[in-house]
Amino acid sequence: MKRTVLITGATAGIGKACAEIFAAHGDRLILTGRRAERLASLAESLDTDVQTYAFDVRELSQVQAFVGQLEDEWKAVDILINNAGLAVNTTKIQEGLYEDWDRMIDTNVKGLLYITREVSPLMIARGKGGHIINIASIAGKQVYPGGNVYCASKHAVDALSQAMRIDMLEHHIKVTNIAPGMVDTEFSVVRYKGDQNAADNVYKGLDPLTAEDVADVVFYSAGLPPHVTINDLVLMPTAQASAFHVYRE
Repeated sequence: MKRTVLITGATAGIGKACAEIFAAHGDRLILTGRRAERLASLAESLDTDVQTYAFDVRELSQVQAFVGQLEDEWKAVDILINNAGLAVNTTKIQEGLYEDWDRMIDTNVKGLLYITREVSPLMIARGKGGHIINIASIAGKQVYPGGNVYCASKHAVDALSQAMRIDMLEHHIKVTNIAPGMVDTEFSVVRYKGDQNAADNVYKGLDPLTAEDVADVVFYSAGLPPHVTINDLVLMPTAQASAFHVYRE
């Protein structure tokens, strides 16, 4: 039976890999992101029913407009994957840029809240349960040098996942928090504001996770029997034991 899967931040990285694996197994997709051309290109490459919506999760009015545009048959969302998120810069608090802080908090926390607030009532109204999967981070478990506000935003995601699990319990809606360690995607390029060399150095000397590795775990979590829920899952490359302990060749 086809499920309807809504993925935020689907234009690249983990979101794109999630779209590909769910599509490969016959699920239909609602894909969102800021880059319309990338969404269109991805949709064309997938052999399933796809709806795409280009907007910014940081803007509540845009989130509400998106949900309002959904046709009734597409409002039957079975799985929501809150993937949109980013890190910007590694400056210390006393040197931090306000615009970087706003971008991280507005995307990682408020964007996740806006989407969840607008979509979860659709799940509840159906009365058939559902599944919310939040893509968190090891940064939501441990604070590391240069992480400050990004880590704080991902700690918020961790806390919100726990809160959602409690709030959705009576509605039989699963909530899963997936916290990856190092994943080689656009993440570090964005963090270092386009400095490819700095981004490459993050993963130098080790085999990091790929977006597909994380998507495999997301898909597995979404395929468990109705009475089984993974509340919280930390996923690491073998060369990484924690936010602080990494073995490099």
